[in-house]
Amino acid sequence: MGEDFVVTPWEVRGKVDYEKLLRQFGAKPLTAEEVALLEKYAGDVHPLIRRGFFYAHRDFDFIMKWHGEGRPWALYTGRGPSGPVHIGHMVPWILLKWFSDKFGLEVYFQMTDDEKFFDDPEMKLEEATGWAYENALDVIALGFGPDKLHLIVDTKDIAPLYPIAVRVAKKLTWNTVKATFGFTDSSNIGLIFYPSLQIAVAFLPTELKKELTPVLIPCAIDQDPYFRLARDIADSLSYPKPTTLYSKFIMALTGESKMSASNPDSAIYTMDDDKTVKRKILNAFTGGRPTAEEQRKYGGNPDICPVFHYHMLFDPDDASVEKIRQDCKSGALLCGECKLKLHEKISKFLKEHRERREKARGKVDEYRLSVKLR
Repeated sequence: MGEDFVVTPWEVRGKVDYEKLLRQFGAKPLTAEEVALLEKYAGDVHPLIRRGFFYAHRDFDFIMKWHGEGRPWALYTGRGPSGPVHIGHMVPWILLKWFSDKFGLEVYFQMTDDEKFFDDPEMKLEEATGWAYENALDVIALGFGPDKLHLIVDTKDIAPLYPIAVRVAKKLTWNTVKATFGFTDSSNIGLIFYPSLQIAVAFLPTELKKELTPVLIPCAIDQDPYFRLARDIADSLSYPKPTTLYSKFIMALTGESKMSASNPDSAIYTMDDDKTVKRKILNAFTGGRPTAEEQRKYGGNPDICPVFHYHMLFDPDDASVEKIRQDCKSGALLCGECKLKLHEKISKFLKEHRERREKARGKVDEYRLSVKLR
């Protein structure tokens, strides 16, 4: 990405320039015309799209027109289960649930315990698989039923994936994956083969349905390299090209471009207790002035403020969000008050989420694709 920032599927570093990243990846910005097409078929537009969190795509207009022709399609995203889930992980999943509800779509959700085992020298396979099951509870807690959500834990549900992955792997050369992912001579062969599996899920619905069934993949933009390759080889394998819808990263509470698992205070985790959530929010970086007096006089900068960023995520009311923005800029709203408002919203969301999460415990296998296919 150059010296100013780095974005790969395994690392995000520096202040991300999203427009520059778009040019380098070759994806397209999401236009008003494409959003209007979504509204035509869905009846409305999710705030995550309306407010610009999801800002780029590959062939989103195509999948909308495909739907308009009455043809089948599906949804796909995933999670690398290396630890507990934080709110940033859930953003694409929330949009995934909205698409599933609006269009009646099935969801293929990949838990890449193999990838995390390959990538982390300290990770034990049993640990990664255990995290896959724990993380699955957070997905199920968003309200999916087993008829719509198909979980794929790679080490447990490989059977339907492997024949597709073999065909994919035969199309990908070492030079291609090395250039795309930055592999070196010291990269283990598991990590080198892994992209075939992430790509394979994009083609799985077509195999299972026995008819062309393209997928829409809402995900963070760092996953684009996988799906660029998927699109490059799709025609040669007689599969439809996957459509992607890319989000920006959710700002860290500490002010960086992306939350970091290495700094627990940079993110709010779904299993943080309310005392911890409140502490993290009250200690968060803001776009405010050093003193209340200066804030009232000069106002703050919501554009660089993770607290305002979270308000945009958790308040469905556009008028309410805009009032917070304007009150911050005018100095009418102080940072402490703004943080308390945010805590109230997130506390309510997490309380309800944790209750649904616990109800899902012990039911993960009901959602696993290979169990359903037996």
